[in-house]
Amino acid sequence: DWCISRQLWWGHRIPAYFITVGDPSVKPGEDTDGHYWVSGRSEEEAKEKAARRFNVSVDKISLRQDEDVLDTWFSSGIFPFSIFGWPNETEDLKVFYPGTLLETGHDILFFWVARMVMMGLKLTGKLPFKEVYLHAVVRDAHGRKMSKSLGNVIDPLDVITGISLEGLHAQLTDSNLDALEVERAKQGQKADYPNGIPECGTDALRFALCAYTSQGRDINLDVNRILGYRHFCNKLWNAVKFAMKTLGDDFAPLEKAQLCGEESVSDRWILSRLSAAVALCDAGFKAYDFPTITTAIYNFWLYELCDVYLESVKPVFVKAEEDGVSQRQAQVCRQTLYTCLDGGLRLLSPVMPFVAEELYQRLPRRQPQTDPPSISVTSYPDTREFCWNSEEVDRDMEFIMTVVRTIRSLRADYNLTKTRADCYLQCLDAATVSLVQKYTLQIQTLSSCQAVAPLTASQPVPEGCAVAIASDRCTVNLMLKGLIDVEKEVTKLMTKKGDLEKQMEKLRERMVKSDYKEKVPVKVQEQDTEKLRQSQTELEKVKEAIENFRKMS
Repeated sequence: DWCISRQLWWGHRIPAYFITVGDPSVKPGEDTDGHYWVSGRSEEEAKEKAARRFNVSVDKISLRQDEDVLDTWFSSGIFPFSIFGWPNETEDLKVFYPGTLLETGHDILFFWVARMVMMGLKLTGKLPFKEVYLHAVVRDAHGRKMSKSLGNVIDPLDVITGISLEGLHAQLTDSNLDALEVERAKQGQKADYPNGIPECGTDALRFALCAYTSQGRDINLDVNRILGYRHFCNKLWNAVKFAMKTLGDDFAPLEKAQLCGEESVSDRWILSRLSAAVALCDAGFKAYDFPTITTAIYNFWLYELCDVYLESVKPVFVKAEEDGVSQRQAQVCRQTLYTCLDGGLRLLSPVMPFVAEELYQRLPRRQPQTDPPSISVTSYPDTREFCWNSEEVDRDMEFIMTVVRTIRSLRADYNLTKTRADCYLQCLDAATVSLVQKYTLQIQTLSSCQAVAPLTASQPVPEGCAVAIASDRCTVNLMLKGLIDVEKEVTKLMTKKGDLEKQMEKLRERMVKSDYKEKVPVKVQEQDTEKLRQSQTELEKVKEAIENFRKMS
């Protein structure tokens, strides 16, 4: 529920009529006299009742119906079946009543839900729905209930279209708050929205509200988070734009998404991740777990498709002009990319319908003559259609991405933003060497290395490398000789070495005190021991790095 001021503008008009009798023997009545009011299922029925009451003919009766409407909860209570033409046995009533799910707020369980159940059973003999999904109530970013006097009321339209701080102030000026409350509310708006509310769009707002539902009964709405999802919309747009350019004008997707057996490890991995996202969304919708759905979609598009797959396959399309084998690989890659776009947009459609529709219309169709014209009427992806899960490929790629992140971290440490360096990956065993060789192109592309060379544990590493441990199976050695200012790096490392030694000495002094074991809790002692061990490991790495740098000079 999003608390917005409302008035009772609609409802069922009260079936009560004030009676005027066109007979001089009958005294005119007052509106407050219940004897001159009559109710009826129709005006004709009410006239007959009135005629009998005053013992006159029906043609002597004039009626004026009450202009007010019944209580909102009455009209809402019969809503599930009245909208389909009840009490008439219409075709819509037969097809659409009863429903399956009601979505509402927990605060109106008695006011609305209970009344719908009671009226449905009494008037139709059927429950109006089988399940009730209770959503949260929207509060401000600080968890406060929205209040005009606090100035923290957010109109969803303002989030969609954006509004300046002056515009927010103007809304207060036009309200019925007194001058002191207006000033206090303005201060609240200035504190929360110093630059106003940026334009976020409908889809970003919807996506955010779905992602927020894990908070329980309340949603602490942070506009910055919604703005983040607007940026996600931009990312989607750019990804599809790049993909369409990559597919080319003459691309024709296969009539059915299927593997051909020539997919690269990158292709198999992204299809496995798409299948995993489909499974998560499928389970999420069945359990009404909307945060799981939004997280699965967000992670697939942003962290897997955009950050990894699209980047890793760029060399494939660059090489496609060289020979027939490369051209065939590029074509397989295009089919994989199309499958990801088609499936990814269909996953996205319920939570970002406008962006998904706009981007879907840019895709070529698998079967142009029979495919639905809109994404809103396409089938939602299911696990039978997307059945390419591979734990082995996922596990291998997770290891490869750990290596890539380690290389990127080393590059950042030594400010190698534009310089490509050679990388030597010292592997624990032959199986790891084989795995690195299999993914050499992906590592090289994603980490911006000049060359990637796997080494066995017994093979020597060339001098002049920076060292970082990616995992217990692989150590990264990034060649820095000739690429950096050695003296400057040695000075920086010597300072770090001194700081580490001081920290360790201080910790040792604390640990050797006579009352340390008696006064310090066991858990803290364990933490101190682990901290000392980690510092010792880091110190050894720093010393090793200093030694390596000195060998370069």
